[in-house]
Amino acid sequence: MASDTPEFYSTSALVQLADVGRTYLDGKVVALSHVSLSIARSEFLAITGRSGCGKSTLLHILGGLDRPTSGEVWLEGNPLSQVTDLDRWRSEKVGFVFQTYYLLPNLTAEENVQLPMFGRGKTDRERVARARELLSLVGLADRGTHLPWQLSAGQRQRVAIARALVNQPSLLLADEPTGSLDSRSGHEVLELIQQCRDAMQMAVVMVTHDDGLAQRAQRMITLSDGQIVGDRRTAVADKMDNL
Repeated sequence: MASDTPEFYSTSALVQLADVGRTYLDGKVVALSHVSLSIARSEFLAITGRSGCGKSTLLHILGGLDRPTSGEVWLEGNPLSQVTDLDRWRSEKVGFVFQTYYLLPNLTAEENVQLPMFGRGKTDRERVARARELLSLVGLADRGTHLPWQLSAGQRQRVAIARALVNQPSLLLADEPTGSLDSRSGHEVLELIQQCRDAMQMAVVMVTHDDGLAQRAQRMITLSDGQIVGDRRTAVADKMDNL
C-alpha cells in the first residue's frame, strides 16, 4: 500500500474516494462535489440518479478516464493522482462496458476480444486462447469468427464484456450496459455480468437510470446535482447475508 495512503483507508476496500470534486469551464459547471465513497472488493454497486446528476462523470473518474479537480481516488491503496501512465493503468486494473459496444466492425468477435492484449507481451497463440476462453464464458464459443454485424445486439454486448475481462481487471465499470437492449437481452447481460463478477472476484460499478436494474446490485448510490444523496443496501445484499 502506498506510503501516503490516508489513515482512514480500509484494507477491505478496493476503491476509495475522498472529497472528490469535478468542475468544468473554470469552475462554472460543477459535475461532482464532495463525493466520498468506499467500494469493497467483489462488491456490486449501482449508481443511480437523474440525467445530468454526475453518474457518468463519477464512473469516468473511477476508471481514470477523467481526473478530479479536487480530492483523491485510491485503487488498492494507490493514489490515482500519482499514476503517470493512465492508459497502462486502465489496461491492467479496469474493464469498461458501455451502452454502445465500440466493436471494430472489420474485426471478428475473437479479434475484438484480443485487442486489449496487444502490447502486453502475449504471443498470438496466447491471445487466441484467451479470447476463445472468454467467448466461451459469455456463451459465444461458436461466434468467434463472426463480424459484429452478424451478431445480435445482446451478442455484441457479450463480446464487449469478454473484451473488458481479458486482462482480469479488479474493477469492472458498466455505463448503462443494457440501455441499447430489449428487456430479455438486458436481463441476460446483467445475469452474465453477475456471473463473471462471481467467477473472477472483481468489483462491479454499474451506472443505470433503471431502478429495477439497480435493485439487483448489492448496494445503491443515488446522486443529485453531483452529490451523494442516498447510499443503501439492497434486498440482494440482505439475502446474501442470510445464506
